[in-house]
Amino acid sequence: MKFLLFTFVGAHLLALNSGKAICRNDTSQRTFQEIKEEIACYGDVAKAIIDLAVYGKAQNRSYERLALLVDTVGSRLSGSKGLEKAIQIMCQNLKEDGLENVHLEPVKIPHWERGEESAMMLEPRMQKMAILGLGSSIGTPPEGITAEVLVVTSFDELRRRAQEARGKIVVYNQPYTNYSNTVKYRVQGAVEAAKVGALASLIRSVASFSIYSPHTGIQEYQDGVPQIPTACITVEDAEMMSRMVSRGSKIVIQLKMGAKNYPDADSFNTVAEIIGSKYPEQVVLVSGHLDSWDVGQGAMDDGGGAFISWEALSLIQDLGLRPKRTLRLVLWTAEEQGGVGAFHYYQSHKANISNYSLVMESDAGTFLPSGLQFTGSEKARAIMKEVMSLLQPINVTQVFSAGEGTDINFWIQDGVPGASLLDDLYKYFSFHHSRGDTMTAMDPKQMNVAAAVWAVVSYVVADMEEMLPRS
Repeated sequence: MKFLLFTFVGAHLLALNSGKAICRNDTSQRTFQEIKEEIACYGDVAKAIIDLAVYGKAQNRSYERLALLVDTVGSRLSGSKGLEKAIQIMCQNLKEDGLENVHLEPVKIPHWERGEESAMMLEPRMQKMAILGLGSSIGTPPEGITAEVLVVTSFDELRRRAQEARGKIVVYNQPYTNYSNTVKYRVQGAVEAAKVGALASLIRSVASFSIYSPHTGIQEYQDGVPQIPTACITVEDAEMMSRMVSRGSKIVIQLKMGAKNYPDADSFNTVAEIIGSKYPEQVVLVSGHLDSWDVGQGAMDDGGGAFISWEALSLIQDLGLRPKRTLRLVLWTAEEQGGVGAFHYYQSHKANISNYSLVMESDAGTFLPSGLQFTGSEKARAIMKEVMSLLQPINVTQVFSAGEGTDINFWIQDGVPGASLLDDLYKYFSFHHSRGDTMTAMDPKQMNVAAAVWAVVSYVVADMEEMLPRS
């Protein structure tokens, strides 16, 4: 297929490459107008990538590749056999795709298992409640914890009612505003409850929408604070208990959790490249994370992001293109545990930080993208706006602020320009970390568009004569 695709567009691209040489002014002190003219010369290349990804023989490829992996392996929790198997499969896939320098970089990662878990409301009536233990939580004693509930809507309310919390199960019914503001209750809820003497904490799922669906995620204990079991409950149950206590009802819950933390496990970041033709030591990094939570299939978070990142390199390779800089694909491990794999990569590679032109991560869904989030200097932002204008044929041209991602934030904080894909976050957080994160949530046509955006941006930035400016 690669040969046929290249012969179909090959002569046109060769002529285009010659045209780019004419368009370019390779002096070190170029005006923005000259840079703008250089980027405009990529119009036909961008169209070729878009046509191949969205309308051509590569359409739906990232979706089909993803479906094969997640249907075969399932969820991929840090430290699990599923993640280990997925890494080995992906390493082989990348080699068979003809990518260069395919290898695994070892890293130790957390290993936590939830075990059997349940929550039963005993008063004011009997009701089995849906829960998902939070990552790194300890378990309960075998007989469970049976205690009265204290419902609060904020940390401030918990502190005001600290005397009431001792010996109880704290239930957080915090309102959902947005993910970044609300997730602190999931991350810090157990610690704040333990500080006031609670026996356990139950957190309203951090979700934009719920059909009685608990949403898991990582939580963090704090040195010097007792560790208590903690889990997420549904939005519906959190709101129900809030109504009950407002009427004066006493609520008693029996919580059982078999969660255990094990010694760190061996794992790997998975790496593949298209080596640069002129500046091979310089890098544009394209990434998503391969691990997931242990519920659903991890198709959306972050299978989609990982697979459009692979697809970006596949599209560029299919068209016979080789950028001046190296395009490096990294599929991170243990992102859900706080970017463990990415931090190890950063520590191993930061000595070469001056050679990184752009770091990209897709980890907020691969629904129909509305644009690119970007963090960098004003000069770099102006260049990225010109690059995004090449995506006019699919009407995805906006450059938003705050490019970020757990796995690339280490680089961004050190001044490397960073980009992330922006799409329908309401839909994303409806499925996020829940049993609903399956291939059914994915749309192949939307993945095609996301892959086209990812490929055009990464290729053009990697092929421009100069790196993105940092000041």
